[in-house]
Amino acid sequence: MSQVFLNVVPIFLLILVGYGLIRLRYLKPDVGEALGDFVFRVAVPLLLFRTIAEADFSASGSPWPLWLAYFGGVAVTWSLGHLAATKAFGRDQRVGVLGGVSAAFANTVFIGLPLVSRVVGADGLVALSILIAVHLPIMMISGTLLMERAERRVNGRPPQPPLVLARGVLRSLARNPLVIGLFAGALFHLLGLPLGGPVKVALDQLVAMAAPAALVSIGMALDRYGLKGNLGLASVATFLKLVLMPAAVFGLATLLGLPADWRAALVLTAAVPTGVNAWLIANHFNVGHALASSTITLTTALGVLTVSGWAYLLL
Repeated sequence: MSQVFLNVVPIFLLILVGYGLIRLRYLKPDVGEALGDFVFRVAVPLLLFRTIAEADFSASGSPWPLWLAYFGGVAVTWSLGHLAATKAFGRDQRVGVLGGVSAAFANTVFIGLPLVSRVVGADGLVALSILIAVHLPIMMISGTLLMERAERRVNGRPPQPPLVLARGVLRSLARNPLVIGLFAGALFHLLGLPLGGPVKVALDQLVAMAAPAALVSIGMALDRYGLKGNLGLASVATFLKLVLMPAAVFGLATLLGLPADWRAALVLTAAVPTGVNAWLIANHFNVGHALASSTITLTTALGVLTVSGWAYLLL
């Protein structure tokens, strides 16, 4: 158990450092936003590029069992989050969608990548990179389409033309640095282009900054979110995110016979706190800000205990 804490606790200590730097006013919030931009636009895309470019997929097999295991867990958790919001708490369909998003949208990039890299290693990073290749498009498209549908039901707003909606989502994905990094890495891998010399040294140094910078930046962002209400529903979403979702992914990954390292990577990713994307969706549709904010904060605060527990069971 001590080894598990040595692997997991530093992840959350770096988040705490970032939170303290802003909370104590040692650094300005603008610094956190700039650091987050650097991580999202430079460091993590380069990490994904290097991982895919140098990965050995010869023994990996089909990615479909991996995707089915993870997104099967997403479907279960999202559905229960939606039902909890609409049936147990009597909220409208828009908050129902956000309840599902808050319970099922893991912070795969800022917390998942550093965690899997530290606890599982290179094989786990390959599995997580394969997941990230489709995670953002699937989750954002699903959330946007479901929220559009809920908006029409609640407000009677005319539907946005499917082509217009699809064009906007695809344009956003095409400009996403993570998607660009994954695509460039896949291209290098397929063409067999080598990574070496001074370029490789510089790349490795930039990639080494990705994990600590990502964790500190998410801690800095927490001061902006905080606990802002809807604590009952946020507590349910927190339980679903930290306990039920990794349990569902574990069961499906075992049933589908995934390798141990891949299963560990998926379960740990499913167990990480809710990502900021829940807030972005809430902000875009102007609904459920308090729910998204409180769930992000609660899952991050409690995640050190639950993630440690999952790591102990897996390793």
